[in-house]
Amino acid sequence: MSGPEERTQIRVIRGGPMMVPGPVDIELPDGSHVQSDRFMVAVCACGRSRNYPLCDTSHRRRRRE
Repeated sequence: MSGPEERTQIRVIRGGPMMVPGPVDIELPDGSHVQSDRFMVAVCACGRSRNYPLCDTSHRRRRRE
């Protein structure tokens, strides 16, 4: 072995997205893939994004009860 393994660091933002260093290839449950070449990718954690699985800041809108 040549040195310690590098780990991918994922930052979870409460009420917001997961920030993942890119580029990334995200596999969805149906087997399709979404790719992003950005240096940091916001992955939707709330499920409201119209651009799912990528975040479009829909988590910022609050529903009135």
